[in-house]
Amino acid sequence: MFQEVAGIKIPDSQLAKEAADLLREHGDDLLWNHSNRVFLFGAVNGKKTKQNHDLELLYVSALFHDLGLTKKFSSPDLRFEVDGANAARSFLQQYQIPDESIRLVWDAIALHTTPGVAEHKEAEVALLFSGVGLDVMGDGFEQFPDDLREEIIKAFPRNNFKKDIIPAFYEGFKHKPETTFGNMKEDIIEYFRPEYKNKNFCECILHSPWTE
Repeated sequence: MFQEVAGIKIPDSQLAKEAADLLREHGDDLLWNHSNRVFLFGAVNGKKTKQNHDLELLYVSALFHDLGLTKKFSSPDLRFEVDGANAARSFLQQYQIPDESIRLVWDAIALHTTPGVAEHKEAEVALLFSGVGLDVMGDGFEQFPDDLREEIIKAFPRNNFKKDIIPAFYEGFKHKPETTFGNMKEDIIEYFRPEYKNKNFCECILHSPWTE
């Protein structure tokens, strides 16, 4: 395990190590490398913009942010983001972490696919969102230092990430496509199942039980 990458010290407390072990046990190389890149991208952004944040909480948020896609932590009826957030909350409660810190981690994970909201919340939430956006969609690519980006990718390779992440998302929630209603993961369902249609917001309004 790396001690430092791109000028960011990888948290090595017992809590951090056990969170990493959980991802290693229940995730795969795709999620491991992605989650660590997300942490490092977010941490570098936080350092660059001088945002005061808790590095360990950001690390745990990154490690858990996609664990809701795994069989171990996937529920039958909740958004995968909420599954990951719930798993992180249960994990942190074992360490008697303050409620406010647990809430920050929960929000960071639950909102990491919610543009227009996450970036306006606390630093840990916004930085996780920025790390996810950079790694998945290239948000902020040109503004991120080239040398640091290359160092991070060398430590945690992408390895056909663009090709593999879409089916990985789908595998994580194909059994509950209705949970993608109103969020960007609906595009994943439509990519693999163009015949599937979620509810339509306008129809929900027009067909509600109200008479007017």
